[in-house]
Amino acid sequence: MNDTDKGVFAAGEPVLVTGATGFSGSVLVRKLCERGARVRAIARSSSNRDSLQGLPVEWHLGDVFDPAVIARAMVGTKYVFHVAAAYRQAGLTDEVYRQVHVESTQRLAEAAVKTPGFKRFVHVSTVGVHGHVERPPADEKYPFYPGDIYQRTKADAELWIREFASKSGLPVTVIRPAAIYGPGDRRLLKVFKMAEWPVCLVPGRSSGPLYHLIHVDDLTEVLILAAIHPRASGEVFICGDPAALSLAGILGIVGSEYGRKVRILRVPVWPLFLAAAICETACRPFGIAPPIYRRRVAFFTKDRSFNTAKLRERLGYVYRRTTEQGLRETARWYRDHGWVKVR
Repeated sequence: MNDTDKGVFAAGEPVLVTGATGFSGSVLVRKLCERGARVRAIARSSSNRDSLQGLPVEWHLGDVFDPAVIARAMVGTKYVFHVAAAYRQAGLTDEVYRQVHVESTQRLAEAAVKTPGFKRFVHVSTVGVHGHVERPPADEKYPFYPGDIYQRTKADAELWIREFASKSGLPVTVIRPAAIYGPGDRRLLKVFKMAEWPVCLVPGRSSGPLYHLIHVDDLTEVLILAAIHPRASGEVFICGDPAALSLAGILGIVGSEYGRKVRILRVPVWPLFLAAAICETACRPFGIAPPIYRRRVAFFTKDRSFNTAKLRERLGYVYRRTTEQGLRETARWYRDHGWVKVR
């Protein structure tokens, strides 16, 4: 049993969650409410909060980087879970990424260090700060090679808060999640939907790169553990399952759950990169999402394999499910909710 299963927050202890209406944030909010914390959350007024209706959440509406919103939300707060992120989508400027990732981190951390009795700042980064892993598996000390504005601003935010903590004494733990999945996720849905195809056209070499996954249930358990475990303070943890899988391995599990064999046909990479570049250039002036983009092509060509031993060895984390169990559970959820249609 993990420490987080035992209920670790004093009744009514104030915690702040950013990104609370997102996929991971909403799961985290539910768990924190169940475990007795007094949950505060920063969300834009336009955010859909329907999935959290009925929960005793104290909402602070506004931008996550707004100093006034942060000041109100931080009064008496003991823990911060900084989950908010600007994900890759059409129409976002570089400045938005910098505001959501870097400026919000700076202002939240500066407010936290001034808050009496503050206990822990859990900063959610991403394994994307490492970029393509040339020599897998990478651990927490692997160099940063961010490849786009999302990864660059995430890297800037992480480096800033680690330096700030070393100078100010802010108790901080950094979590770098691998690819997050689970029932209700839309970002990796495209991989599961490949099982609908008669033949999967996949770019890249025959063996394919390796991907590290983390189920949202395990990720949120790790975030809570990082907030209360004494050995987590001042540390960085890559959060992923014990082993990586190839795309063929993932599709094999998903296909098996759907009772079908997924056929994979490898195709050259360069025509797809060229088509993606053209689509991005053509769609950008209109603020619409391109049907294919370079980041998606790169997903199928770059290794994302990591050594996740530190999380288990230092914090003693025990996973709630294997990767296969998680993939099968998620595949069933997609099918049952009509998100994936397989015959």
